[in-house]
Formats: sequence, C-alpha cells, structure tokens
Amino acid sequence: KAKIACNAKDTAHTRAERNILEAVKHPFIVDLIYAFQTGGKLYLILECLSGGELFMQLEREGIFLEDTACFYLSEITLALGHLHSHGIIYRDLKPENIMLNSQGHIKLTDFGLCKESIHDGAVTHTFCGTIEYMAPEILVRSGHNRAVDWWSLGALMYDMLTGSATFLAQPGASPQPPFTAENRKKTIEKILKGKLVLPPYLTPDARDLLKKVPP
Repeated sequence: KAKIACNAKDTAHTRAERNILEAVKHPFIVDLIYAFQTGGKLYLILECLSGGELFMQLEREGIFLEDTACFYLSEITLALGHLHSHGIIYRDLKPENIMLNSQGHIKLTDFGLCKESIHDGAVTHTFCGTIEYMAPEILVRSGHNRAVDWWSLGALMYDMLTGSATFLAQPGASPQPPFTAENRKKTIEKILKGKLVLPPYLTPDARDLLKKVPP
C-alpha cells in the first residue's frame, strides 16, 4: 500500500504516521515496511492485509456473535494499550481503520490523527476524529487524553454486538455507533445528552461490559 501526501496538511499527517509506525511495533498494529520521499511526495509502504476492512465484514454479517466480537475487541484493546504505553492517543478508532490479515487477526491502520507525548495528566485540545465515534470531551473541546480511545472502543463494541437500530430496521443499511442521528448536529446532541439503550437479546455479560466501557 502506498500513500501520497498532496498538500501540507496531508504531509504533516503522513509524517506523523511514519514516525509512530517507526517507533511502535505490535502484532495488532500495521507494519511499516519502508518509507521514502521524492519530489515533495512522501510514500509509506505498509504490509499487505488481505483480509480487508473490519467494516466490510461487519456490514456483511450485520451483527457479530459475542465470541467473535470478544476476539476482535481483545486484540484492539491490546493495540490501544500498547499505543497508550508509548504516550500516543489514537483518536480515530472505527471499523474502517481496522484491517484483517490473512489469518483473521486485526491490524490498526491510519495513524494520521494520533497525538504523541500524552502521558498521565497531560491533555490535548485538537478537534479531530469521526463524529459518530468522538468522545464528549473532544466535542466540547474541554481537553482530552487517552480515555477518548476507550469511548470509541465502547461505540465500536456497540456496533459489533447490535448492528444498531438503523441496521435492524433497514436491511442493507450499515451498522452504526449508539448515538448516530440523521445529521451531524443531532449526532453531537445525542453523544452529549443521549442515554444508552441496549437491546434485550444481549447476554448479561455483554450488557454489563457495554455499561462499563463508554459510551
């Protein structure tokens, strides 16, 4: 896979991604094979991940069995924990940024929105990420730390285990996080003020975990 940076903002994000991938090695984080720059363009050569996006698998299946969700979430948790141990916040956890290798294991990709040097007690104020997976403290710009990644993990967990009411009501629709609404403004309002509604078919363990891991 090659990425081409075409403007200053993209270049900054790509350089940040290169720096992080050079510094952080983990079984569940995509491997940087090689990086080079020519004529103002920065290229990242990443490992081939033939399993495709987790998003596509979730879209095909609609809802994951709890054992399947547990498998993926465990690997994602280990990857996030490894980043946090290096003072890195991921900040863009969503199914589209999670790839699968040929053995079916996850690989986190796309590190352009990561923030480095965020250790205990430190916060950052950048407004970034994907709205549906953003934690409230990012939306209100009150300062955030690595806890925002765990919020996004909770939204992803809801995705996996419920498929969202939209998906269940409209076959062919994509699974969505718990506070998704018909437009950006209403989605933000639901994230800040909404209550988590869990479908009755979830097991007690799944319900308990979703209540304890934000959202």
